[in-house]
Amino acid sequence: MLPNIGSVALDALIPMVIVFIYYNPKVLGTVWMKVSGMTEEKMKESNMVLVFGLSYVLSFIMCFMLALLVVHQTDLYSIFNGKEGFGVAGSEVTLAIEEVMRLGANNFRDFGHGALHGGLIGFFFGLPVLMTNGLFEGKSIKYGFVNAFYWIITMTLAGGVLCQWAY
Repeated sequence: MLPNIGSVALDALIPMVIVFIYYNPKVLGTVWMKVSGMTEEKMKESNMVLVFGLSYVLSFIMCFMLALLVVHQTDLYSIFNGKEGFGVAGSEVTLAIEEVMRLGANNFRDFGHGALHGGLIGFFFGLPVLMTNGLFEGKSIKYGFVNAFYWIITMTLAGGVLCQWAY
């Protein structure tokens, strides 16, 4: 069971919206510029169409995988994949999958559940990866936390929306 591509495409806008809020100078933008060594001049030299275009593509990829992680019903298919009759209409395996989905397809399919899992993924995967990169790049712990918390917030919101509407 794959997520609805339209829902994923819309959800991929969440990181784009949050970046404008989170990295705004009135929120954490000034702090981020200081700890990252970014300047107004460097920002003006950037090809922002390319930056935001690639950011959207990467957000789409992330949201596609996030949808598979926050909706537990997708795991059901992996349990039966490879079994004789998998994907064959009317087979014992297909009928079993249909019955389980009938009984529980909508269990834990709400914003709160997806937000919880999105936040946990952001915290337990995003934070360690970004902190490790920052340490090896010689950046401060503050730099790692500023960037990691952006992704924790973003994945929390994206996970909530995906769990609610992506299938």
